[in-house]
Amino acid sequence: MPDKKKPLIIIAGPTAAGKTKTSIILAKKTNGEIISADSMQVYRYMDIGSAKVTPEEMQGVPHHLIDVLEPTEEFNVVRFQTMAKAAMEDIYARGRIPIFVGGTGFYIQSILYDIDFTENEADNVYRHELEKLAGEKGNEALYRILMEADPEAAANLHPNNIKRIIRALEYHRLTGQKISEHNQEQRQKVSPYEAYYFVLTMDRAKLYQRIDLRVDLMLEQGLIEEVKKLKEMGLTENDVSMQGLGYKEILTFLDGRMTLEEAIYTIKRDTRHFAKRQLTWFRREPEAIWIDCDPDKRTAEDIASELMKYLFNTYTIQR
Repeated sequence: MPDKKKPLIIIAGPTAAGKTKTSIILAKKTNGEIISADSMQVYRYMDIGSAKVTPEEMQGVPHHLIDVLEPTEEFNVVRFQTMAKAAMEDIYARGRIPIFVGGTGFYIQSILYDIDFTENEADNVYRHELEKLAGEKGNEALYRILMEADPEAAANLHPNNIKRIIRALEYHRLTGQKISEHNQEQRQKVSPYEAYYFVLTMDRAKLYQRIDLRVDLMLEQGLIEEVKKLKEMGLTENDVSMQGLGYKEILTFLDGRMTLEEAIYTIKRDTRHFAKRQLTWFRREPEAIWIDCDPDKRTAEDIASELMKYLFNTYTIQR
């Protein structure tokens, strides 16, 4: 397509909104292939806690960036962008359409606007100072520093997301610019794709109920046993993969630093808070098309059919 932007479909939304089922139906209707925009499903052996799509659920639809890294490997937005672009080129080369599915807004943004992640020279001394401070005074101490330096960046980060907090503080020290301003500038870029950005949403109370039920189901499916196996493999709270919701809490329980009841309560509470932050992020995306996916009123097939109406108004998709 030399004179026309390549098509790109995004199905985003908070955790437990029903993205998986809808995306698979849509992929079958559009000759599409799915690229996971999730920070946890990329890891092998981490199936239950990441709500990873199963081979049966895929229904033959090719999925990319799932089960491709070891839990000991680090995964971040820069690596995601590199891997996602490679998958897209492969998909386009076969005449198909990439469909990004997930709730990690920054990952999606990195592709949609082709964000430049050119690294600045690292200030290792400052980084070590911050790491030492976190070790001595706790994660909240670093978070408070970021709140003063860049309130908007802090508002979109969890206080325990030390790597990104340190990165934001490093960026501010090295450039004199807030990383939130840099990200905003990148968002002003025009997308190089003919993109449709769908965000699935529903009543907040129903979403929170679905989150609580999902956590209960994960425990029934063997989340504790899954984390035990990961621990036996040598993984600890210092591994990026074990910082995922559900994993760090169960690991804390297994280490005897939290009761199981406290761990379950924390997982549900923090997942609800995470969903709220996801919705806040997606509201800032000017191109997003919000789709009501109330499970009491509509099926995944109904939602996929609505998305098709938007798509056919722009370009013809092979069935």
